[in-house]
Amino acid sequence: MRHTGFRRTFVAIGVCSSLALAASACGSGDGDTASGKTRITVNCEPPKSAKVDRRFFDDDTAAFEKQNPDIDVVAHDAFPCQDPKTFGAKLAGGQMEDVFYTYFTDARHVVDINQAADLTPYLKELKSYDTIQKQLRDIYTVDGKVYGIPRTGYSMGLIYNRKLFQKAGLDPDKPPATWEEVRADAKKIAALGDGTVGYADYSAQNQGGWHFTAELYSQGGDVVGADGKAGVDTPEGHAVLQNLHDMRWTDDSMGSKQLLIINDVQQMMGSGKLGMYLSAPDNIPILVKEKGGDYKDLALAPMPGGKGTLIGGDGYMFNKRDTPAQIRAGLKWLDHMFLTPGKGFLGDYARAKKNDAPVGLPEPRLFTGAADAKDQQVKKANANVPVKNYQAFLDGNQQLQMKIEPPDAQQIYSVLDSVVSAVLTKKDADIDQLLKEASAKIDSIPRS
Repeated sequence: MRHTGFRRTFVAIGVCSSLALAASACGSGDGDTASGKTRITVNCEPPKSAKVDRRFFDDDTAAFEKQNPDIDVVAHDAFPCQDPKTFGAKLAGGQMEDVFYTYFTDARHVVDINQAADLTPYLKELKSYDTIQKQLRDIYTVDGKVYGIPRTGYSMGLIYNRKLFQKAGLDPDKPPATWEEVRADAKKIAALGDGTVGYADYSAQNQGGWHFTAELYSQGGDVVGADGKAGVDTPEGHAVLQNLHDMRWTDDSMGSKQLLIINDVQQMMGSGKLGMYLSAPDNIPILVKEKGGDYKDLALAPMPGGKGTLIGGDGYMFNKRDTPAQIRAGLKWLDHMFLTPGKGFLGDYARAKKNDAPVGLPEPRLFTGAADAKDQQVKKANANVPVKNYQAFLDGNQQLQMKIEPPDAQQIYSVLDSVVSAVLTKKDADIDQLLKEASAKIDSIPRS
C-alpha cells in the first residue's frame, strides 16, 4: 500500500492525473510521430520536487532514446505513481498511458476489465524477463497470459530504535520475535517516560486496516480465505486486537494520542520518541532525511509472530490500444530503465551513492540466478547505510510466508480501520462484536 521506488513525501499531481477525465487520452494513439518514430507515453516519472530522482529518470530516458533513435518516449510525472482517486476513472475512460504503472494488487482488476494488452507474444524481446522472480511474474500472469512486468517489491517488518532499546536495558541486537516480546519490550521503553512511546500503530485513512492485515498475516491468519469469505473473526484476528488493546490500555505503552497515520508515526520515530512500529524498509531514508533520525539508531527486524509477512510491489502494464511497435518499444524501455542488474533508474547504485541516496536497504530481491548475484554484488560494493542493522530482517524473512495484499484491499482496509481505531480509542471496546461486524461487512464487498 505504501511503497515506491522513488516516493518520499512529495505532493504532486501528474499530468495525466489532472487531465484524467479530459477528452484527450494519455495514450499516444497510433504510436507514430510525423518523423516516423515509434512514440510511447509512460508514467511514474518523478515529480520536479524530487530533483535527484527526476534527474536520474530523465537522464536514463534520454540515454535510451539516444541508443534507440527510432523510439520517442514521452514521460508523464506523477506522485503517487498510481493515484487511487483517479486510477479507476482513467482505466474506465481509456485514458491510461501506453505503458502505465500499477500496484500488484490492481493487476488482476486491470486484466478483468479488459484494459491491458497481452504481452505474451512479445516476451522473447524482453531480455530480462526470465531473470525476474517467478512469484512476482505470476502476479501479472492470468490464465497463462502475461499482462505486465514487475518492477519492485517490498515486505513488511518491524523498525525499532536501537538507542531506546539500550536506554531501556534491552539488547538492540535481539529485537522481539513474538508479539508477546513486542508487548514486553514496548512496556519497558514506555517506562522511560518523557513522552516516550513503546509501540505505535496506524488507525486512520485505511492505514489501520492495512496494518491489521499485516499483523494478521504475521499470526498465520488471512483477511479473506481461499473460499472468498472473511477470515478476520478468528482466533488470529482476536489475538491481533487483544494485543493492541492490552498494550494501549493495560500497559499504557502506545501513548494517549491515537488515530495516527504514517506521517505521525514517522515523526515520532525520527524524533527519537518511539521504540517500534511496522513498516517497509523504504521508511528508513524518510526517517533520516525528513524526520531527523540517524541511520545508526534505526534497525529493522522481521515481522513478529513468525508465520508470515505482507508483501507488495509494483510494475508496468500496457494499454490495450498499443500497437505491436509500441509494445516492443515499451518492453525495451523497461529493460533499460529497471531490469538491468546494477544499472538504470533503480539499479545504478554507484550513481545513487555519489548523490547521497541510500544504498544497502534490505529490499526483496527482484532477480534470480546470475542476475541476482550481479545486482547484489554492485549493491554491496556501494552500500552507504549500516547494513548490519538489517541483517535480522533479511535472515528472518527467509522463514516467513510471503503474502500479497488481499483483493479489494482498500475497501477491506476501510472496514478494518474502524475496528482498530475502536480498540485504540475505547477501553471497553467489544472485540468479539467488532470482528463479527467487520466479517459481515467484508463478505458484503463485491469481489472484483
